[in-house]
Amino acid sequence: MEHTPMPEPLRRAIHHLVSEGVQNCQEVLRYTEPDQAHTWKRMTLYRATDAADTMDMVAMLIAAYCERTGMASHTLQSYLQVGQQAIRAHGTDEEDRSHVTGLMGEAIPYEAMRASTNRMRHHRGQSQAEQAQRPEDDPGKLFTEACLHGLKAKLCDDVDSLDSYLPPQVAAMARKVAEALEVPELAAT
Repeated sequence: MEHTPMPEPLRRAIHHLVSEGVQNCQEVLRYTEPDQAHTWKRMTLYRATDAADTMDMVAMLIAAYCERTGMASHTLQSYLQVGQQAIRAHGTDEEDRSHVTGLMGEAIPYEAMRASTNRMRHHRGQSQAEQAQRPEDDPGKLFTEACLHGLKAKLCDDVDSLDSYLPPQVAAMARKVAEALEVPELAAT
């Protein structure tokens, strides 16, 4: 099997799309904040699906290149993990509703209990609800959120706004991230 680096035009296109996806993910986080009560439902769904669609484009670009260079169809399907793809057009399913029921601290309906995946998703929701009650948070998650918020604030030249909508610990970390970043100057051509 030949091992060649990714072609530069493909690499750049993927970097651009991943950056776009990360910005959409940051906006999902931004719209979860209390000051966004009037738009959080609409905007978190828009930005989450935008991020998913963008990352799907990344996967499909790479897949098209692999197809073009002769990758076997069964190998490509395996790498794309097509069995994991949930189609949003079908809407929510019983597993999603079980997860939300657990998050909201409600009992799972008897009919839903019959499926082990529903029980598992309900339990996951209960665990996440319990974790949300504890003030300490996963340091890795806090760091990721701080990086995303700090990057966006730096790019928008709006570092001062971080304190207005983020919890103090995340705002302080995001401010440090923003202050550590230097926005690259474009080379004059």
